Amino acid sequence: MASSPRDSSPGEQSPGASATPAGKGSASFFKRFFSALGPGVITGAADDDPSGIATYSIAGAQTGTVLLWTALLTWPLMAAVQFTCARVGMVTGEGLAGALRKKLPRWLVAAAAFLLLAANTVNIAADLAGMADAAQMLTGAERHVCVVVFGIAITVAIVKFRYAQIAAVLKWLALALFAYVVTALSIGPDWRQVLHDALTPSLPRDANAWSTIVAILGTTISPYLFFWQASQEVEEEKALGRRTRVLRLGATSQEIVERRWDVAAGTFFSNMVMFFIILTTALTLHRHGLTRIATSREVAQALRPLAGRFAEVLYTAGLLGVGFLAIPTLSGSAAYALAETFRRRQGLDQKLRRARFFYGVIALSTVGGILLDFTRISPVNALYWSAVINGLLAPFLLVAILLCVSDQTLMKGQRSPFIGRLAVGITAALMFAAGIGMFVF
Repeated sequence: MASSPRDSSPGEQSPGASATPAGKGSASFFKRFFSALGPGVITGAADDDPSGIATYSIAGAQTGTVLLWTALLTWPLMAAVQFTCARVGMVTGEGLAGALRKKLPRWLVAAAAFLLLAANTVNIAADLAGMADAAQMLTGAERHVCVVVFGIAITVAIVKFRYAQIAAVLKWLALALFAYVVTALSIGPDWRQVLHDALTPSLPRDANAWSTIVAILGTTISPYLFFWQASQEVEEEKALGRRTRVLRLGATSQEIVERRWDVAAGTFFSNMVMFFIILTTALTLHRHGLTRIATSREVAQALRPLAGRFAEVLYTAGLLGVGFLAIPTLSGSAAYALAETFRRRQGLDQKLRRARFFYGVIALSTVGGILLDFTRISPVNALYWSAVINGLLAPFLLVAILLCVSDQTLMKGQRSPFIGRLAVGITAALMFAAGIGMFVF
């Protein structure tokens, strides 16, 4: 394995370099585990944005509990993909678009970056709409005013605060997702039936069910998360003082192990929340024949007579929390992709005057999302079909990522192990198959 410039950094030691005091092994393990949590947890939680919540709610309302098994399937797939993207950032010292630019024509990478910007802008619009609906239901504030206020406040916060401050806030916002676990538990599900459907995969039998699976895959294994994960690894290293790419090349064994735990925890959390959102709407909306929903407001309002005011408030409050978590991720991932593609200065640690292009993309996508909310587009429908489109596009991007992580030169002698590449390949194949199935059936 090729050595990295920081293999001999002062004060750095291997995981087993120092002895752990007797009786403190468990405490030391948990301390290391929680201190390692960062980009993986943030990315995993951002996956359950209002877009994801809408998609999972539609899945539960339309099909009941028969698609619960998808949460068990997508966890290892999502973990493999996100860890592979993390490895790209850790080893190459640059984001995913920068790595792709070395393997693909620049015009192709640019096209993918612009498609990402367009898809993320639609997602931001729907996320802002979901947050505004939630705020209106909780406080009575005017919906369009909330859209503008939330959009501007999030953009200003991204520009004003540095990466370490933003990352700390985003990690705490991830706790908002527990609202959906509590909501499902408060309904009192039949766990025997739930376990049966979760452990017994059932293939879709019509185009609607196939498109739902494609949407679930598209919102769980989503392109914007690929770019965000890799770029956050670079930001983490910059925060440690590795300001130049040369200092960021390569990764130590300890860093890789810690990130593996981080990604595993974040993706598990993400898919657990997905499981309970599908379960909540399956036990309420689907059970009572409410299979066609148009907005997150309708989902929340339908929960009140079926599951009580408590469930409605939890569902609604969760939308607000995850919206504040997801929108910086959506706008930021597109900004990283475009800035890296066109070799512009980028990073959440940069001042506005030094990274105008980067912050300009963030502002453009957020303003675009605000403007879309003043049209007649149904937010949930826009979210659902953007998830379907992501599900169709993601496998092509996964193939490109495989080309990168299989290249020993690009990966500085630390390419992904065979099992990791196999998992990403299987993920791409399943997403291709789901997309084909949607059209065939």
